Amino acid sequence: MSRSLNKASLIGNLGADPEVRSTNSGTKVATLSIATSRQWTSRSGEKEEKTEWHRVVCWDKLAEICEQYMKKGDRVYAEGRIEYRQWEGQDGQKKYTTEIRALEIIMLGGGGGGRESYSAAPAASASSPNPEYSEFSNKSVAGEDDLPF
Repeated sequence: MSRSLNKASLIGNLGADPEVRSTNSGTKVATLSIATSRQWTSRSGEKEEKTEWHRVVCWDKLAEICEQYMKKGDRVYAEGRIEYRQWEGQDGQKKYTTEIRALEIIMLGGGGGGRESYSAAPAASASSPNPEYSEFSNKSVAGEDDLPF
């Protein structure tokens, strides 16, 4: 049996407060916008910087924790798997998004000043899937009205 790995790890800052919504069944979903930056010196000797923005989605208890304790500017570590979704927009065009479904969040600074770690495991692990965690991920094409965000 062949195995594969789909794992993303980020350390960055929240670009906005978590956007928290609920599915029709009442499951909380938090969307985080995390900025990561890299700096380098160009061949001409000038310092340059590039910032990448990452969409991170947290479900259930992890979403509740994000809602309670995180705010814009906080430094966080997020770990999860990369997922791709597509749906048809109201204009009939296909829409696409790439996001990281968080399985673990560690708050590295901000309000509490401490380092707190929160995990979606074991319910979100691949070996024991929880239907609530896959409510939207099992749809390869979904209408915008079906999504909580």
